[in-house]
Amino acid sequence: MARTRTPVVSGWFTENAPDGGGFRLLGTRCTACTAVFFPREDAFCRNPECPGGGELAEVPLSPRGRVWSYTDGRYRPPAPYVSDPAARWEPYTLVAVELEAEGMVVLGQAAPGVGVADLAVGMEVEVVGGVLNEHAGTVWTTWLFQPVGAGA
Repeated sequence: MARTRTPVVSGWFTENAPDGGGFRLLGTRCTACTAVFFPREDAFCRNPECPGGGELAEVPLSPRGRVWSYTDGRYRPPAPYVSDPAARWEPYTLVAVELEAEGMVVLGQAAPGVGVADLAVGMEVEVVGGVLNEHAGTVWTTWLFQPVGAGA
């Protein structure tokens, strides 16, 4: 059976960045004040100091950053989170990463096999593509963070 790869949120990342950079998160940049937003902003610039008159252009964000904070999720979240109660719960690691060029902090899950013992504040990490879930022939793709040089 063919599986369809579908982003968990359309337009938030690409697996083929236009600059040849591979997997990248996608944000928007205001052409008037240069403020960058993630998640993307398509309606108006949220910068209160923006002079206005600019447009919001899609931009690939930095592929690397530094760990700002991290924690682990060791319990199954309550409803409305959807999960199979019969399936074994797998703990996961959340990482807050300050992107290299933009200086903004983005939250994401760590790549499989990366736990809190493998991370440290200030450690360099990179964004990679991954799978959040597979269900009914659909592979739901998302972004993950892994230490630089760890391999996907």
